[in-house]
Order: sequence, then C-alpha cells, then structure tokens
Amino acid sequence: MQPMHSPTSQAPVVDFHAHMLHPTVFEASTNRTVFTGFGATPAKAPRPGAQSLIERMFDPLKVLADMDDRRVDVSVISSSTVLQGSSWADADTDAQLCQRCNDQAADWVAQHRQRFVGSMVLPMQSPERALAELVRAHDHLGLRVLNLSSSYQGVYLGDPVFAPFWNVVAERGLVAWVHPEGVRDPWYQRYALWNSLGQSIEETKCMASLMYEGVMTRHPQLQVVMAHGGGYFPHYMGRLDRNTLNRPDTVRHMDGLTPSAMLRRFHYDACVYDPQVLQVLIERVGVDRLVMGSDYPVGEKDPLAWLQSAGVQGEALQAIAGGNAARLLGLACKNVSPLGLT
Repeated sequence: MQPMHSPTSQAPVVDFHAHMLHPTVFEASTNRTVFTGFGATPAKAPRPGAQSLIERMFDPLKVLADMDDRRVDVSVISSSTVLQGSSWADADTDAQLCQRCNDQAADWVAQHRQRFVGSMVLPMQSPERALAELVRAHDHLGLRVLNLSSSYQGVYLGDPVFAPFWNVVAERGLVAWVHPEGVRDPWYQRYALWNSLGQSIEETKCMASLMYEGVMTRHPQLQVVMAHGGGYFPHYMGRLDRNTLNRPDTVRHMDGLTPSAMLRRFHYDACVYDPQVLQVLIERVGVDRLVMGSDYPVGEKDPLAWLQSAGVQGEALQAIAGGNAARLLGLACKNVSPLGLT
C-alpha cells in the first residue's frame, strides 16, 4: 500500500463509492439501463465527456492512478449498475453476468490486495440464484461487500420475498451497500431527472422498505450502507414520525420505534454534494455512521478536500474519511473505534 494519506495517519483514507465496468457485461447491457433511458436515447456516451470517464472504469491501473491523485488509500470497487446493471435479463443470464462482474472484482483485488476491497452484484430477481452466487462470491472469491440496488423489477429490498436472503447476509456478517440501478419511469428521463431526483427517491423508498417491513428490526446488527447519504429519507423525519403517532399500526414491524429512531441502524456514504446537507446528516445520525464516498469517476474529484471544505475536521474527519469504513470492512489501522459524535 502507498503511504497513508489520512489526516492523522491512524486509518487509511477509504472511498466507499468507486465504480468499475466489465467489457462484456457493459456491452450486453448497452441501451438496457437507465443511463440511456433503457434504449430511448441509444448512445454509449449521451453527454459530453462521459466516454473518457467510462473508459477509466475498465482499467484498474487508471483507477489506482486516480486514487493516488485523490489521496485515497483504499477503494471499495463496485459494478456501475446504472451503466451495466443486469436485472433486465432473464434469471439465468442475469446470474451469468453477475458472475462475470464478481470474478472481475476478485481479480482486481488479487492484483492489488492492499488497495481494493471488492463487492459483489447478485441476480436478486431470483432470490435462490442470488443466495447461490452470494455463497460463491464470499466463500470462493473472498468478496465481503454486497452491491445492491434499491429494488429489483419493482420489488424493494425489504419485501418478505428477500427475508431468507437477509438472514444469510446477517449470519455471515457481510456489509450491504445500496446504490439504485435507476428508476424505470420514463418521466425521469427528461432533464436527466433519473439521476438528480430519481436516485434519491429510490434510496428513500428502499430505506422505508427495510424499516417498515422489519428487516432492520429483525437484524439489529445488520450493516447497511446507503449511497448518496440515504437520499431524501434522513431529511424529512417530522412528517414520518407524526404519522407514527396517528397510525401506530404502521410501525408494527419496528418494535414501535419511530423512523427517526431507526436512522442510526444504517450507515451512509457522504456523497451528497452539499455541505449543508452533510451537516444535517451528521446531526441526525452521528459522525460514526458516515463513510466517505466520491462516486468515482463522476462525482467529487477530491472527496477528502470536499469533506474538509464542508467543515469536517479532526477526529470527525478521521472517522468519516476512513476510520468508520475500516471498522466496517475489518481493515487494519491504529484507532478506528466508533466516536459516537453527534
């Protein structure tokens, strides 16, 4: 590993939100994902500059070079499912494409074991196939992070159909990172609202699903990291909590807790692009529930500097920039105990 870039040298700087692509899976998924309006705007690079960014995601050496430029020690690499998510396919094809992505992630880790942590995608439209691939990817490839969409073919992650899946995830102590594949409603394609609004709405619906269907209650130690700060969900608790008072039956799977009381059951990546939003998120959930995420290669060009410019300093910076992620992922470092700051 390169020398630690952490502000205090106590923990590696970890980017929890870095994307990769597989050439075969990307080609198979072209014009079938939200990126091109599911074929409505058929082009591999529908906006200026996109092609050069896409090309970087195929090459681990380019990713490593960018990590060095950004002072990132370790990246959690994840298939970019908005570009090559495979839930459009039949179940067998979906499973095969997921296997290719997972084999690639394991290969990148094998080549650069101290710089990359690999994540797995799963054919979640078939819970049975998803569990089989989870076992293969964890036991044989050594992947310990799940790269999950918010929903699959309209079914959100908290749905009872996924209950056996979450049992296995909890038993194995794996980390689930939720990043939506994208909304299918064509309305969101106008003005690229699928990205600016749609992702945050999907994250909100996913968190509500996991809470209200009881997943986070049945598995209190489950480690779920929400991309993009959890979208809109953590920022509108007043009306949700009020509804709990009016309709206590709605939280029957939450041990009577309010939604705001459940927020700290999740972790969140800090890729929110707005210092005020980040500060509210810190106030809501605490420094110890946040990890750094850049949305590489399309997001923050210097995520560590962005955190500092947003007013995150000292022990809080150490925790968000790497300490919390190191604790979640079991990475070796000096002082990564949760700080519990609010």
